[in-house]
Amino acid sequence: MRILIVEDEVNLAEALTQILKKNHYSVDAVHDGQTGLDNALSGIYDLLLLDIMLPGMDGITLLKTIRAEGIATPVIMLTAKGEISDTISGLDCGADDYVAKPFSTGELLARIRAALRRKGEVVPEDGLKFGDIELNTSTLKLSCNGKELKLILKECELLELLMLRKSAVTSKEQMIEKLWGFDSDAEHNNVEVYISFLRKKITFLNASVRISTIRGVGYVLEATS
Repeated sequence: MRILIVEDEVNLAEALTQILKKNHYSVDAVHDGQTGLDNALSGIYDLLLLDIMLPGMDGITLLKTIRAEGIATPVIMLTAKGEISDTISGLDCGADDYVAKPFSTGELLARIRAALRRKGEVVPEDGLKFGDIELNTSTLKLSCNGKELKLILKECELLELLMLRKSAVTSKEQMIEKLWGFDSDAEHNNVEVYISFLRKKITFLNASVRISTIRGVGYVLEATS
């Protein structure tokens, strides 16, 4: 899952980025409101961590703008203790939650999981199941009927995306935007390479799950009988 941090305190943004990446989220961080708005309007993010006091455009204005544009991405406001009135304004404008600075890592991660659950995503503590395979996103291990092997991070992220989308077809463009970012240099070949790796590992586990190609559209995970 991809998270956008909009926070002008660079050290805090960097710390948050490292925390979230260690918990297997894909993260982009920007430090002013206008850049945050441009990124948020792309629609590729699963959640926004949004500071209220930002240069260029404040967080409340940014939030109002994306909601007016029909962007329903969950938003957690990052607030200082003295910004209670701003917090109320943020909630009234469509924020899903807020966290007051300073906050604990555990609290922030719990609120992220809660916001994503309200969005309707499956956000497990440890792993995902599909057919006869199980993916542990904390250890990067893929298992099936007592056998297991370890994936590299990008393989894990790609399989997680397919498992969360269940029977929905995912295009190569969506995969690139989610896993590498909309401004990356990744190409369709990058996706094809990791799909090939995953198929070989799923076959090695003798799983009944397969990654099917929908020609001209993308990929979908299917459980065969």
